[in-house]
Amino acid sequence: MGTLAGKVALVTGGSSGIGLASAEELIREGAFVYITGRKKAELDAAANRLGERCVSIQADISKMEDIDRIYKKIAGDGKTLDVLFANAGGGSFAPLGSVTEEQYDATFTTNVKGTLFTVQKSLPHLNDGSSIILNASIASVKGIPGLSVYSAAKAALRSFARVWMMDLRERRIRVNVISPGPIDTPGFRAAAGSTPEDLQRFVETQASGVPSGRIGEAWEIARTIVFLAGKDSAFINGIELFVDGGVTQN
Repeated sequence: MGTLAGKVALVTGGSSGIGLASAEELIREGAFVYITGRKKAELDAAANRLGERCVSIQADISKMEDIDRIYKKIAGDGKTLDVLFANAGGGSFAPLGSVTEEQYDATFTTNVKGTLFTVQKSLPHLNDGSSIILNASIASVKGIPGLSVYSAAKAALRSFARVWMMDLRERRIRVNVISPGPIDTPGFRAAAGSTPEDLQRFVETQASGVPSGRIGEAWEIARTIVFLAGKDSAFINGIELFVDGGVTQN
């Protein structure tokens, strides 16, 4: 029996990277997990990997009708939620002089609007005493060149958590934030370049700024999600937990 036996979780952006690793660990701890993703082939592959304790829902959280469809499916299955990991998000590099309206809108629509309404629309489906976890980034507190729009969007999630824990206090629903540092995911590798040499240089550069001396692994974030989802963190509420090898403390 795992620490989350009998629990039901939703992981948005669960078809790869941190989301997929988190879904895997939640299932390992006994939870039944719904995952969402935009790309059908990738989502189907993730669902096959996760097995019978997972249901996949193709959805884009930047679209309100897709968010509604997620919760319609969960309710149609006769289930309610104990854990929501609002993981879906993303961004791109652009120095201040190159930021476009399109980039701004895309970044804030997915990370801020999408997270807001993913959480808001979950409320009728969340059991009292549930755990909500938002995926932010160390970019919200570090001055990383070219990431001003993404950084601002992730900083908004930190503010959400502070307020939402108060909004939901009567229902004993906890809201916490994780802020990963450099983590080896498909997105991280895509940013590195097109050759193995590019990746090696990128990893070495990123690792050089980490006091722990390496980049992180997706499963390390996933174990943090399991902790924040379960009863071992029952008195932890409203925090931002940096899972970054010490980057933000350096």
